[in-house]
Amino acid sequence: MIDPAHPPTGANTRRGPLREGERVQLTDPRGRMHTITLTAGAEFHTHRGKFLHDDLIGRPDATTIVNTAMIEYLVMRPLLTDFVLSMPRGAAVVYPKDAGQIVQMADVFPGATVIEAGVGSGALTMSLLRSVGDGGQVHSFERRQDFADVATGNVETFFGGPHPAWTLRVGDLVETLPSTGLLADRAVLDMLAPWECLDAVADHLAPGGVLICYVATATQLSRVAEAMRAAGRWTEPEAWESMVRGWHLEGLAVRPQHRMIGHTGFLITSRRLADGFTPPLRKRRPAPGAYPVDVEGGDGAGAEVEVVEGTEYGDRPISDRKVRKAAREAARGAQASAGTDADADSAGAGAED
Repeated sequence: MIDPAHPPTGANTRRGPLREGERVQLTDPRGRMHTITLTAGAEFHTHRGKFLHDDLIGRPDATTIVNTAMIEYLVMRPLLTDFVLSMPRGAAVVYPKDAGQIVQMADVFPGATVIEAGVGSGALTMSLLRSVGDGGQVHSFERRQDFADVATGNVETFFGGPHPAWTLRVGDLVETLPSTGLLADRAVLDMLAPWECLDAVADHLAPGGVLICYVATATQLSRVAEAMRAAGRWTEPEAWESMVRGWHLEGLAVRPQHRMIGHTGFLITSRRLADGFTPPLRKRRPAPGAYPVDVEGGDGAGAEVEVVEGTEYGDRPISDRKVRKAAREAARGAQASAGTDADADSAGAGAED
């Protein structure tokens, strides 16, 4: 049973009246959305009027407000999906449609220990933390300190402060993971070359544990699949992508929307075999042309996949200026959210007294 005096992390920020320091989402009559952080004494301006933030602080969630030009806005706390798409970002985020697939297909359960490599801006981290709960563990590894700063700010903004289940380490996964002594239930790799980390992850993943990799290109997908097969420590990999198409609903005018969320990335998953066991021999033969032709041998048998270096895997350079700006915005959000959470705790303690 949940102790009302100690609710799960982040629960206070999802309940009760709107508070100073919270982010809220405004939707106008045309469906245009704005995300603002409630600040005492501040104003929300557009070219068509304004209103005071103080007029929203203390109101219930899912309310409306009318500005000075008589424009009505729907005011709601953003859902996790809304927050991810509007939060400061340095690296590209894992879209909600893919984060949902990762949580489900990796079978991330409450209390699980999860290894995450490639934190980026923290989008997937928040979904993983919600899934494992306060009793689980998410051990995240990020090579870049500036990305780690952005992710930390975003996570603390969303949960109203540090999450007890989260440990973030800055460093290379292969170099850092062995010193942790972890034995994880699940592993998620969102990085440029996940095949380079397969052995390190296998050493710290329990037998039967799920590994799921998020990659951007077909070249990466092929490379990681072949590396899994060659390692002999993984079950036969499975790969897929998801696409989301919304529908227009207006009376009898019900049709697909003209825009959709198409390809964002590929997901490939496998499970860790117990030590001393190998996967059953594959019975099906690869299609002709499935592997590069071996010039010397002539038939391509046993030929290695060509190594492709650098940005040909889809890695896009990100300017330092953009990351620094995202880090500042994320830190401000975390500071404001921490103040909100502290106020909520004080109000709860006062109510108990």
